[in-house]
Amino acid sequence: MTDPLCERRQLLGLAYRLLGSLSDAEDVVQEAYGRWYALTGPQRDSIESPGAWLTTVASRICLDQLGSARVRRERYVGEWLPEPLPGQAGSLADPADHVTLDESVTMAFLVVLESMTPAERVAFVLHDVFGYPFAEVATVLGRTPAACRQLAASARRRVRAARAPVPARGSAGVVRAFKLAWAARDVERLVGLLDPEATVVADGGGLASAVRRPVEGRERVARYAVDLAGRIPALALVETTVNGRPGLAAWRDGAVVAVMAFEVAGESVRRIWAVRNLEKLRRWQGA
Repeated sequence: MTDPLCERRQLLGLAYRLLGSLSDAEDVVQEAYGRWYALTGPQRDSIESPGAWLTTVASRICLDQLGSARVRRERYVGEWLPEPLPGQAGSLADPADHVTLDESVTMAFLVVLESMTPAERVAFVLHDVFGYPFAEVATVLGRTPAACRQLAASARRRVRAARAPVPARGSAGVVRAFKLAWAARDVERLVGLLDPEATVVADGGGLASAVRRPVEGRERVARYAVDLAGRIPALALVETTVNGRPGLAAWRDGAVVAVMAFEVAGESVRRIWAVRNLEKLRRWQGA
């Protein structure tokens, strides 16, 4: 029988994608293992696949949390964004290094997941990301395999509608050019680097100052960035990796005060997600 502890990596990756919070994902994994070890020895021995059992339990815990999260986020101050992850796959400090940083954990992907219903999100992530058959997804959701297939199809349409072509090799250069133009407070250069429909979404969570509604249009975004740089002295912008893609970290007085993820389409910045909620930046301190 496979050691259930070997499943931790996949469980953490699953829960992070479902909840958008590594802290919450760690709690889910801990609870799932707590339930496993609360079983008697004969009960554990009777389970043919501990990994499948743990996945089902963790998914159900996430499903419950997603329902209550919608209520909590209605009271959230400003926009809510997923918790950003620092570094490349394999280079993070434990336990974050157990999350595979591929396309399914980019900020763009996680934001699309937030637009789904809890059932859509679970069906899509389990089937399309982790490859679970709909018969197994059905046991998690308590629905028929056909209903789960429809949920995943609906979620898939959302992902396809939101997906933009992102040149992995060129996006780092675009982000670097944006950083230099921002540091120089060059509005004209910033406008040239931004898509006409560029958008900035900021998450301060009431713990840091942040615009509470999206800033839309490249001129407005460029002027917002320059104004922000002027209001926050001694702000140092550092190129980094955010959820596996080129991004920026803003440092001030030896601490990370903001992390920015980018969606680059062609040679233009299409979207910027700026996380300033300090509770979501704990893993970035000293990164």
